[in-house]
Amino acid sequence: MKKYISALLAAVLLFFIGWQSGILFINISENAKRATLLDKIKAKKQLDVVILNSPTVYYMGPQKERGFEYELISEYAKEIGVDLNLTIVYSTNEALQKSREGIGDITVASISKTQEREKEFEFGPQYYTTQELLVCNNSLYKKGTFPRDVNGLAGLNIVVAKDSNYETTLSRLSSDVTDLGFEATTKYSTEQLLELTNQKKIDCTVADSNIFIINQRYYPELLRSLVLSDKKKLAWIIRKGDNSLKESLYEWLNSYEHSGKMSELREFYYSYLEIFDYYDTKVFYKRLRNRLPKYKKYFLDAEEKYNIPWVLLAALSYQESHWNPRAKSYTGVRGMMMLTQTTAKQVGVKNRLSARESIYGGAKYLYMLEQNFPKEVKGKNRWAFTLAAYNVGMGHIHDAQKLARKLNKDPYSWSEIKKVLPLLSQKKYYKSLKHGYARGEEPVRYVNSIQHYLDMIHKDEID
Repeated sequence: MKKYISALLAAVLLFFIGWQSGILFINISENAKRATLLDKIKAKKQLDVVILNSPTVYYMGPQKERGFEYELISEYAKEIGVDLNLTIVYSTNEALQKSREGIGDITVASISKTQEREKEFEFGPQYYTTQELLVCNNSLYKKGTFPRDVNGLAGLNIVVAKDSNYETTLSRLSSDVTDLGFEATTKYSTEQLLELTNQKKIDCTVADSNIFIINQRYYPELLRSLVLSDKKKLAWIIRKGDNSLKESLYEWLNSYEHSGKMSELREFYYSYLEIFDYYDTKVFYKRLRNRLPKYKKYFLDAEEKYNIPWVLLAALSYQESHWNPRAKSYTGVRGMMMLTQTTAKQVGVKNRLSARESIYGGAKYLYMLEQNFPKEVKGKNRWAFTLAAYNVGMGHIHDAQKLARKLNKDPYSWSEIKKVLPLLSQKKYYKSLKHGYARGEEPVRYVNSIQHYLDMIHKDEID
């Protein structure tokens, strides 16, 4: 009898445990079903991203990954507390195919949001606006065949990426333009076609404006010919499912815009491009090959000593002296980093015409300036402020920050300070400032130019 009771109790206990386990299993399953797409991303602690390897999206710089869209998606990953897991592709077509296959939570590839694509893919918020441009080699001017309207496209050797918006645009135009022929290729990316155009291997190609303006620095034979489209919205493709990821992206991007960080990022990658000058770029590339190698070891040593990227020092030096150790200005500044006698003495430089001493001294001075800015000046802002101070003096930068506060602008943001600095040449503003008048436009152009050279050095190091 006791055995029977014990067995019965055991059976009841097992049934109770099984019943409880079943309830627990059901609860777990129901919770899993309720988990959103964003919850799943956070649970795996990883954002899977298909990303295009290109100058406007993502590339490996000499020291770390760079690219406008890469930095943007990195900021979002930080916001939701996950790591990035990148699947790198090499064409927009490949990026779209990965999205079709369900690879990645987000596809980051400078993709335009069109009605046709919206039928197939789910898009996140718009983050950039661009237009399609016909881009040709400037030698067509000499030949008298440079196209000035769509009828001028007839007879030209035009190649574009297959299955791209560019192919669609040219197909539409071909119905109106007699003898408009073009090739659509899967062999080359848009960036590679721009390179082929620069090399005169093809006459023209089509590229989005943001892709063109970045590549124009690397390929100085390129010229914009015609605008072929209305403005287009760039957006990321996101995995289909519930709206949690899309809503999170919209909320974050709105906050990122209002914080001023988006403006700073756009400015870092795009604002300086307006300074492009054909002759200056040709000269720069010549000196990049002939002069920089002689002094690169000094820039690398200075980087190690002062923790300043050597490419930044090299770009600054080019802006100052074009890497000429015997350079001299009418104001008396001299050498690779164009130091005044006072500054040279301050940083321990005895011979300003010594390339080694000048580079080390300039790096030390830049480091000293950087240390004077408060912690509120962060990231890329910090080097922009420091370079501006190298050019115009710390006092005028402090004046600009003071004026920014009066004008209800952020005194720690370069995108705001660059608007304020030109006001230092106006009496109604500078008369109340400690250091008075300054040619405030000059440091703005100075920083833009250095950024221009910096990116070309980066590009050369990668190649």
